[in-house]
Amino acid sequence: MPSPSPASTRAADGPWTIAEVAEEFGVTHRAVRHYEELGLIHPERRGTQRVYHRRDRTRLALILRGRRLGFPLDEIRTIIDLYDAPRGRRSQLEYVLAQIGERRDDLEQKRHDLDATLTELEDFESRCRADLAALG
Repeated sequence: MPSPSPASTRAADGPWTIAEVAEEFGVTHRAVRHYEELGLIHPERRGTQRVYHRRDRTRLALILRGRRLGFPLDEIRTIIDLYDAPRGRRSQLEYVLAQIGERRDDLEQKRHDLDATLTELEDFESRCRADLAALG
């Protein structure tokens, strides 16, 4: 996660504006508003201004980590929402571990497929070079 900007360190306990949150996490205002529209974060509204509290920043950090790891937004929503469930952190961690296993399996399969494609490409390249050399 990027280090906090001077604006966010100014108010370490918040609240923060959309500009401060976007800058801190290295995303656009549009991305922050998109996550709000999807109901993943719920900033307080003061007139037309969005006011972000620690909970919003924590949720945004989780969203962005999930995106970096390749999780779709619906899975990220489930993970975040599980934190508020009666079993809270335990159910969230159990679910996340299952999702990590699925994501790892998917990536391992993609790596296997990529390795096979590269091998096939190398073989084809060798045949083409041999054919070209035979032509003189």
